[in-house]
Amino acid sequence: MQLSFVQGATDEPLKYQTIGRAFDETAHRFAQRDALIVPEQQVRWSYAELKRRVDFFATGLLSLGLQRGDRIGIWAPNCAEWTVTQFASAKLGLILVNINPAYRLSELEFCLKKVGCRALIMAQKLKKSDCLAMLRLLAPELDACAPNRLSSARLPQLKLVICLGGRSQGGGCLSFEEVLQRVTESDCEQLDQLTADLQPDDAINIQFTSGTTGLPKGATLSHYNILNNGYFVGRGIGLTERDRICIPVPLYHCFGMVMGNLAAIAHGAAMIYPAESFDPAKTLQSVDKERATALYGVPTMFIAELEVAEFDRYDLSSLRTGIMAGAPCPIEIMKRVISKMNLREITNCYGMTETSPVSFQSATDDSFERRISTVGRVHPHVQVKVVDLQGRCVPRGTPGEIHTRGYSVMKGYWDDPDRTREVVDDAGWMHTGDLGVIDAEGYGNVTGRLKDMVIRGGENVYPREVEEFFYRHDKVQAVQVCGVPDAKFGEEVCAWIQLKPGTSATEGEFREFCQNQIAHYKIPRYIRFVTEFPMTITGKVQKFAMRERMILELGLSEQKTA
Repeated sequence: MQLSFVQGATDEPLKYQTIGRAFDETAHRFAQRDALIVPEQQVRWSYAELKRRVDFFATGLLSLGLQRGDRIGIWAPNCAEWTVTQFASAKLGLILVNINPAYRLSELEFCLKKVGCRALIMAQKLKKSDCLAMLRLLAPELDACAPNRLSSARLPQLKLVICLGGRSQGGGCLSFEEVLQRVTESDCEQLDQLTADLQPDDAINIQFTSGTTGLPKGATLSHYNILNNGYFVGRGIGLTERDRICIPVPLYHCFGMVMGNLAAIAHGAAMIYPAESFDPAKTLQSVDKERATALYGVPTMFIAELEVAEFDRYDLSSLRTGIMAGAPCPIEIMKRVISKMNLREITNCYGMTETSPVSFQSATDDSFERRISTVGRVHPHVQVKVVDLQGRCVPRGTPGEIHTRGYSVMKGYWDDPDRTREVVDDAGWMHTGDLGVIDAEGYGNVTGRLKDMVIRGGENVYPREVEEFFYRHDKVQAVQVCGVPDAKFGEEVCAWIQLKPGTSATEGEFREFCQNQIAHYKIPRYIRFVTEFPMTITGKVQKFAMRERMILELGLSEQKTA
């Protein structure tokens, strides 16, 4: 009997190197090639220019007294300053703390206090939100203090606030440009020494996981974790210095900063940010104008791009490859992306923040069927197994929980050993909470979340299986399935369906579509037609929010279970 255990190739060794060293090497090798393009900011920097700004900003932070190991928060959308901060902090050994741009007062306060941020780099405004006003509510002392001298009752460890832009906001705030201009010769010499002293195993990044219950957890990642993962992700799509990656996914998330930025600098490719936050038309426009060769996105982003009214006027012929990840990919959507967007070598990825993030990735030369219906094979230097509820490795083809082990597993949750022990066992396995299957040839498939699985009358229903079936209906643009409480069966299946523009349908039509096609217990008891789904900023559907809304709408109550 072959067990559901797979181990990635080891033909190419892992890089025992810091991000700062890797960045400098790439900037030297590809000095005059495009590194960063941000149309909304009129930024078009070569690697030489990006390195100059990174070094200037790093020395500016050094002159302000920041030291190796200090935590530095960034609360900003996709922009050139985000990337400068990412590489400048890495060269100093500062731990970059990614803060979701959608966070508001209580979430911001929790993150800053949890990890003890000494500095915060922030946008003054995000869409309609006045971020600086929010920070002043938490730290009213900011208006009266000198720059780098904040002493706040609610945020006692925060000393320095840097606002994006060229103009100082007064009080205790410095502008990003002011920090860039603080460069001195002695600081440059000290920067070189600091960069040389850093170790690849040092913590360099904290990313807060967007859990559906409880407070966010700060996954702590090292240079070694994320530099290697970025490199192998880039290798997986065949990146070279001639590639140009369009990155509409958020930088505060692993998808943007690791699979995007770190994959780019590991291979000398260009980074293109089409907008501050996702905009499907601007994404297509950037691909067209900048002749992008790779495009990233979660499934909902690709769906939105395909539905842009003037889709056909954009020239996407430069595209070759890309990555769809962040959520299970509907097979029908993958087919449309390949046929309509010229993404003939697009790959599927699976992973999680705590594993840096990628554990599985399809190959550009995998068969069409493999690339549209699996997440590929295990990544180099990574081990994965699938286990049952008792933790026993199951036979190939049997569903269970995915466990991951290897260089990519996080150092732990910041200052939270108890919650770390809950997910990383004594043998080093990360318990992902994801349900999946490994087939006889080692290809993986993710069938859902352990907590999202619907148990109806003792039968396990995997929401993704039902979703994939509904995508065969020619009126369906998007569908999400969740479980809702039921007094008789424990849970019942609920489907939210987004119809294609210009179409209409009835619940009965979809129930008839299911008859004699899927098992009776998988047919949704409840069907709702919706125009949108509750989403996180990264494009993940919040099924817990769907469940809560249905409970309220139907007057249901949670069923007690053993």
